[in-house]
Amino acid sequence: MTPRHSAELLLLSALWGASFLFMRLAAGEFGPVALTAVRVAIGALVLASLLAWHGLLGELRRHWIALTVVGLVSSALPFIAFGYAALAITAGLSSIFNATTPLWGALVAWAWLGERPSALRALGLAIGFAGVLGLGAGKASFTAAGGGVSSGAAILACLAATAMYGFGANYTRRRLAGVAPLTVAAGSQITAAALLALPLPWAWPAAPPSLVAWGAAVALGVLCTGLAYILYFRLIAQVGAAQAMTVTYLIPLFAVFWGWLVLDETVTPAMAVGGAVILLGTALATGVVGPRQAARVLTRD
Repeated sequence: MTPRHSAELLLLSALWGASFLFMRLAAGEFGPVALTAVRVAIGALVLASLLAWHGLLGELRRHWIALTVVGLVSSALPFIAFGYAALAITAGLSSIFNATTPLWGALVAWAWLGERPSALRALGLAIGFAGVLGLGAGKASFTAAGGGVSSGAAILACLAATAMYGFGANYTRRRLAGVAPLTVAAGSQITAAALLALPLPWAWPAAPPSLVAWGAAVALGVLCTGLAYILYFRLIAQVGAAQAMTVTYLIPLFAVFWGWLVLDETVTPAMAVGGAVILLGTALATGVVGPRQAARVLTRD
């Protein structure tokens, strides 16, 4: 990776880390469904303009059924789930659970596509999900908090969202192989926006959201969806998917930083330990840490 690629990776991590902050700022006033509808509609406008510029609208029409599935399981439903979680838990904690996405991706690939993991990767899955259980058990309470949502329900929503991300990634590989990444990105946002337009009249908040909430919603759409997808797929094209996926390990750091800076959120020792265990499991399960690196760690210990 060149210095420019590294800078773009850091910017992408900062943008996706900030998405958890923006959801915390806006979800309470918009509600999860309305906030997600605004987010994907804005993201769709940004990405559809770019799609038209590249002359790929025909590809969008040819694959609209598969893109609708991806829009539902990789954008509409997960974004709603994380918006729901933002009503009860911190941006940093949501982002740590978001880091389990590659674990779910590997598990779905094993169960659905028959991609049996090596012993080391299977160990990574076990470690990662053990970290989830440990962190979730320490944070979960099913007593509703101020936003009417319990921390336990919020954690389950985060895990449901990341499981859908894992399914969506494998579905994309199976059904949309060879389709331009920009088409997948734009198509998923366009179809998500169309799907969420149906319940929007009933989900729109009775009280007008504040300027702060609107600013957070617009930032989610323009920065954390439109611009972020452009950066992400450009990195995939230029440095490869494996390098681009390292963003997974940086997002929680930025999310925790933004939460601390803007909302005065704190990081507990349990969050730090649980996050480290989850990221270690993810690194093993995705092959970022291979047998040689693991052997060095075990030998050093």
